[in-house]
Amino acid sequence: MIVLTSAHIVYLALIIGFIVLMLFRKSIVVPCAAGILLVSYLVTGSVLNSLQALFNTLVWAGRELFGIIVVIALIVAMSKALREIGSDRLIVRPLRKIARGRSAAFFVIGAAIFLVSVCIWPSPADALVGPLLLPIAAGAEIPPLWAAVVMNLFGHGMALSGDFFIQGAPTITAKAAGTGIPELIAGYFPLWVIMSVTVVTVAFLMFRRDMRRSDGERAARDEGESAEGAAVGARAVCMAVLAPAAFVGDAALMLARNLQGGDATALIGGTAFVVLILADLLGSGMKGMLEKVEEHIQEGFAFGIKIFVPVVVIGGFFFLGAREAAQAVYGAGATGFLSDIGGYLAQNAPLSKFPVVLAQAAVSVITGLDGSGFAGLPLIGATAGTFSEALPINKEMLAGMGQILTIWIGGGTVIPWAVIPAAAICDVSPLELVRKNLIPVFCGIAAVVVATLILA
Repeated sequence: MIVLTSAHIVYLALIIGFIVLMLFRKSIVVPCAAGILLVSYLVTGSVLNSLQALFNTLVWAGRELFGIIVVIALIVAMSKALREIGSDRLIVRPLRKIARGRSAAFFVIGAAIFLVSVCIWPSPADALVGPLLLPIAAGAEIPPLWAAVVMNLFGHGMALSGDFFIQGAPTITAKAAGTGIPELIAGYFPLWVIMSVTVVTVAFLMFRRDMRRSDGERAARDEGESAEGAAVGARAVCMAVLAPAAFVGDAALMLARNLQGGDATALIGGTAFVVLILADLLGSGMKGMLEKVEEHIQEGFAFGIKIFVPVVVIGGFFFLGAREAAQAVYGAGATGFLSDIGGYLAQNAPLSKFPVVLAQAAVSVITGLDGSGFAGLPLIGATAGTFSEALPINKEMLAGMGQILTIWIGGGTVIPWAVIPAAAICDVSPLELVRKNLIPVFCGIAAVVVATLILA
């Protein structure tokens, strides 16, 4: 039987407070650091240990995020090299013919990132095609923030929550719920459609509203400026062919070798480094290449560190909700605040359809707040199986609702470090991206909960 302590209650209250601060466009870096200190004091009872826990939490979060920092840095460095020789314009020229207007560009970018994300998961997809989609957004005068919103919602939201191709998420959920993968997917497919359509519709309406308010403002910024000055010649044509071909080869390898997650991201990062070297070799020659590669890598890492510094602090607080981080900071006996809170809700929900669906939704959202998207799936599947044994309710649909909500939250679109791939590629603040996502995503969550109450 799970018992909540004062530390659990304070941790949950702090999360609610941080969400409110984000809605009011306030930075939560200092509040998160203070939250780590406060929660750590409640756990350890020692000021000394609390100070050590603050540092250890940041170090642990930094280790977890460093792989993403490196791949983003390499992608940014590669993009700068391609831009200097003019290859970026040539790569996206065919798509620009389709995406002539803002609305068309909105859905072209979304469809492209969705299709790639379904095959190789969103974070590698952001790194793979994100830099190629940005000039399309710029050409259609879509601000970088909205380009990031589209990439994030279609990739980390729609593609990952369904996970129809790789089926990593439904495999975990189905096993914990005691059902088959095809049955689970068939159960949650209508909910996935409702969530996706609701989120995209609300986001598109907000996008159109913002565009009407900002007509006349140019979103091209650096992309347009650098493109105008770049000379297009044989070198640009060569890299415009070679760079996409290299990443198409990566995609083929991912499918052939079943590479997912970190393995897929590592392949893209290594490829980006090689493409960077080749682009600078063609652009500057053998002697100039040595300095150019170093310069571009420095620029890439400076950009990545700038984006990630606040996220390490924010992520550190939320990571403490997961068992692995809590044990790393507080010792082997720690269980993870969010895991405990989710389990407590599941154990204490009154057993009738309405409160059970609401409890499953609450567990899903809370377990998603650790930012992994997948860590809470065993709990989601298990609670759905438990509830279905106690009352007549569609187990697959209940478990599927939990999977969809957990991944949209933590996989993710409303957790600052989960949106980093899209935010970094588009050079926008993760917190600003989260603020844009909140209204569409919570409208989608409300729609899915209502649909589950009706259909399950």
